[in-house]
Amino acid sequence: MKIRKTDEDVYILAIESSCDETAAAVVKNGREVLSNVISSQIALHTLYGGVVPEIASRKHIEKINQVIEAALDYAECPYEAEVNVILTDNDAIQAINKEYRQIDAPTDVLSFPMVDYEKPSDFDHVEDAVEDYFNPETGELMLGDIVISVDKVEEQAEKYGHSQTRELAFLVAHSMLHLCGYDHMEEEERLLMEERQRAILETRGYTR
Repeated sequence: MKIRKTDEDVYILAIESSCDETAAAVVKNGREVLSNVISSQIALHTLYGGVVPEIASRKHIEKINQVIEAALDYAECPYEAEVNVILTDNDAIQAINKEYRQIDAPTDVLSFPMVDYEKPSDFDHVEDAVEDYFNPETGELMLGDIVISVDKVEEQAEKYGHSQTRELAFLVAHSMLHLCGYDHMEEEERLLMEERQRAILETRGYTR
């Protein structure tokens, strides 16, 4: 809660979050509600007669898996692949960002590829180093790790005027391309990566 005082009035910005709703309100002098906005997931849980936190979590996982599969198809990965996805908050991702990139600030997504590529989506060489790239128990190609800030998903969805599902899907698609060897350090690389992100999202219908 943040309180701001003026010469005559006291304004309170109140923020509440639960497993199914997030709300923000501005209250004047403790009595007059100037604004009240609620983001709700109730429709998602209606069929079950109440809030089911596991369902909300499962829906996130479903969307993530769908985008991962679309990205692997787009990259024409010839192997069953293993990708670790961590959903966290701004504080935790800031700590990771500081440790691995020496940037002491939260970010939306971090990618940690485990495959070294000569060029993006070139998997021809991985069987030459089976012990390095494949999980010995499952036989899956270990592409790497993705860390996503749920706080940033919510912030950026509101900022850009689309759904949180679309924002989450975008971050997963973006990070999957990194795990497949794509980058955006140069302008040409950035444009190519943006084109592929759009294509991946469109295959799953994530436009808003």
